[in-house]
Amino acid sequence: MSSVLDYEPAGELKIGQVGIANLRIRSLDVERLAAEMKDRVQRAPNLFSRAAVVLDFGGLAQMPDTDTARALIDGLRSAGVLPVALAYGTTETERLAEALQLPLLAKFRAQYERADAPATSPAESAPVARKVDTAPAPAASREDAHGPGLVHLPLVRSGQQVYADNRDLTVITGVGAGAEVISDGSVHIYGPLRGRALAGARGNEQARIFCREFHAELVAIAGHYKVLEDIPADLRGRPVQVWLQDGQIHLAALDAA
Repeated sequence: MSSVLDYEPAGELKIGQVGIANLRIRSLDVERLAAEMKDRVQRAPNLFSRAAVVLDFGGLAQMPDTDTARALIDGLRSAGVLPVALAYGTTETERLAEALQLPLLAKFRAQYERADAPATSPAESAPVARKVDTAPAPAASREDAHGPGLVHLPLVRSGQQVYADNRDLTVITGVGAGAEVISDGSVHIYGPLRGRALAGARGNEQARIFCREFHAELVAIAGHYKVLEDIPADLRGRPVQVWLQDGQIHLAALDAA
């Protein structure tokens, strides 16, 4: 009896979107960096706990040595996040990545980097890492034939992500907890916002977020962000707009007198 050959692979590999935040190191103080990260994780564990982080040493005058970099990775892990790679930079960065046995993300661009920024310089103000599901947006998302905006009709459910490339995003029904909507322009939500809304994803500081019922886990504009724990309780459940001014996120009730 002849044997039947099994040509099916033991594992199926697919390449998709990956939501990884960029941590740009401004001061190589391992204890301080770990303490800052621990504070973020404690304030918003559902967003930041065990989240993937790419380390960017491009803001330092000198690349850290291998022992210091390992100490930083250990400190960040103890704080509750998971460093998974180094951001693309110089040949020194490549050598450090090899020594640490971490991947080097060539031409890595944080989600909030300006479109005209150099490919080797990730965004300086990207939020701390959070896990983003790679499930594609439902087929019901469509570009408005009468304008540049993207209109999404059904509820954006937990684990889904809707992204409006180089345009505004309008969500008709709402955004559920654990869901994420991202726009290079402004975000308009004609229903409850219970998940995450990110506007000005390519650095547009004039972008805004509008929603009819505010319960957001996180809001961000051009990389500047606030989590639910940082938002005044009297805004929850109300119509709210979010904007950026002088590098700070501002929120106000739309129904305020």
